[in-house]
Amino acid sequence: MNNLAILKAIAICLSVFISIIYLYQGFYLILPRLKKPKKATACKQLRYAVLIAARNEEMVLPHLLDSIRAQDYPAELIDMYVIADNCTDNTAKVAADHGATVFKRFNKKLIGKGYALNHLLAQIKNHIGWEQYDAFMIFDADNLLEPDYFSKINTLPANGYQAFCGYRNTKNYGTNWLTSGYALWYLHESSHLNNSRSILDTGCFVNGTGFGFSRQLLERLGGWHFFTLTEDLEFNNYCASNGIKIGYCNDAILYDEQPLTFGQSWKQRTRWVKGGLQVSFKYVGSVLRGMGHRGWRGYTCFELFSISFWALCFGTAASLFSFFVTACSFPSVPVFVLLWLCLGLCYFGICLLGAYTVAHEWKRIRATTKEKLVSIFTFPLFLATYVPITLCAFVTKCKWDPIAHTVAISAMDLIKEKQETASH
Repeated sequence: MNNLAILKAIAICLSVFISIIYLYQGFYLILPRLKKPKKATACKQLRYAVLIAARNEEMVLPHLLDSIRAQDYPAELIDMYVIADNCTDNTAKVAADHGATVFKRFNKKLIGKGYALNHLLAQIKNHIGWEQYDAFMIFDADNLLEPDYFSKINTLPANGYQAFCGYRNTKNYGTNWLTSGYALWYLHESSHLNNSRSILDTGCFVNGTGFGFSRQLLERLGGWHFFTLTEDLEFNNYCASNGIKIGYCNDAILYDEQPLTFGQSWKQRTRWVKGGLQVSFKYVGSVLRGMGHRGWRGYTCFELFSISFWALCFGTAASLFSFFVTACSFPSVPVFVLLWLCLGLCYFGICLLGAYTVAHEWKRIRATTKEKLVSIFTFPLFLATYVPITLCAFVTKCKWDPIAHTVAISAMDLIKEKQETASH
């Protein structure tokens, strides 16, 4: 056997191994079409504390608070708390005017959502008491909730889940290729990944906002001690490695706003990648140990490892090696032709994923038909920008920079829009 044959055999083995690792991703695409999650039984109405970390969010925060007050869930069972974190505008005043209990925080050294939430929970514990609540929900100031959000999400903690999340939709899907790119990925995460995990009764993943946890879990944690640049990913890793199954409700729908400019998006996603590196290093040992457990805990740890820095590096190296072997196997074909062929296949594959997601979630997407169709073809471009962003994250320092939110849609606007869409 010559050297090239040996390299081909190695490339085939690597390709098979990578395919096995990520096979579940393909299975998750079709499972929701084949089976529906179990319907939750009637349950006790729990009392919630809503936690919102806001920094200069006077434009959008009132609409979130109004959408919470407009819930079909008993108003006396929902208390809203806002931590006005290093604000220089009227965030604290508008929050109080719209029914929230407000605490202010000024700290230029410990900057980030994790620090703000930990401070807010400490204030609630000292002034009100955690024991007043059954569960806690985290939202971002730009979020907007459908009127039945709490009625739907309540089925999870009331049936024993210590951590839980809902469906993440987008307010500004059709603004440009960036907002639709974010939105499509979140729709894929909700409707395919988390929905399938829910059907299989494995641990789901929270993704930034619109998630909650029980008082028992909070007391176990002793506060919110997730201070990496991606506190949501850190929370996922903590839960999986400590045997805490996260529940998901596909009918509890939340809307949020995506960055409008490439500069904002670059900063945000660079922070995400950097935070992913932090979490991958911090939890590699506990996740690997968790993979040794039987049942959902071991499987959920395996899933988290498959999207960690370590697995992604291995997958990238294996792909580059396979490309090198392919180029050596066809010396008469110019390398740039093979490169364009690979890029073309990747583009086509991601377009198919985008088209499948758009078709699956068509009625839930807030955009025109044209905007939905265009987003399918720009989705691969959005994901491709992660390549330079990832490279940048390796060599630059990142900090928590706030994203300006300007899409001020009210809960009433959302309800009216849905009614008009249904009538057509």
